[in-house]
Amino acid sequence: MTLDGPNGPDRPAIRPYHPEDLAAVYDICVRTGDAGGDARGKYQSDDLIPDVFAGPYVYLEPGFAFVLDHQHQPVGYVIGTPDTASFVRAYRERWIPRLAGRYPVPPEPAVTADEHMLARHYRPEWMLWPGLAEYPAHLHIDLLPDFQGTGHGRRLMQTFCRAVARAGAAGVHVAVVSGNRKALGFYRHLGFEPLQADGEAVYLGCRLAQK
Repeated sequence: MTLDGPNGPDRPAIRPYHPEDLAAVYDICVRTGDAGGDARGKYQSDDLIPDVFAGPYVYLEPGFAFVLDHQHQPVGYVIGTPDTASFVRAYRERWIPRLAGRYPVPPEPAVTADEHMLARHYRPEWMLWPGLAEYPAHLHIDLLPDFQGTGHGRRLMQTFCRAVARAGAAGVHVAVVSGNRKALGFYRHLGFEPLQADGEAVYLGCRLAQK
């Protein structure tokens, strides 16, 4: 992956995440949370998706969170961890207690969309899979529609991959809904290879050059 072109005066810039970006990150997450589409109104709370897929990352791993800033406003982000196994432990020990009382524990088996999402929150071990030995890092990347398809996603991915490689990660993986062909094409274009299919999810991975 290579950076594309010099920065112009109005070109969005990538910078580290700041705590004051939290509301914008949550907004971007829910507005892209339905396989890339707008998930507002889909769950009991619009905070549910970002409480699972954004909040724990900027809280537990802020050093690996980067935003795409346009005119002093985040319009995209990449977040993740260099060590998924350690992240899962921290999620259970620190993030679940932080949200205590916000959401009910779902029944087993989960039935509704809310219950399935809450099961991911209360059972973060779903992130553990056999490929972690070779691809210990993982990430989530989201951009508002107006900023997609213009090279910014590639730049965010490169920024994140460099950071986790410096932290010692030998590889990075993503889990994508099998029907999200746009996301699958994006990762394949960046050199990610399919590793495993698990139900509705497809795991893709990319080896990282050590820094």
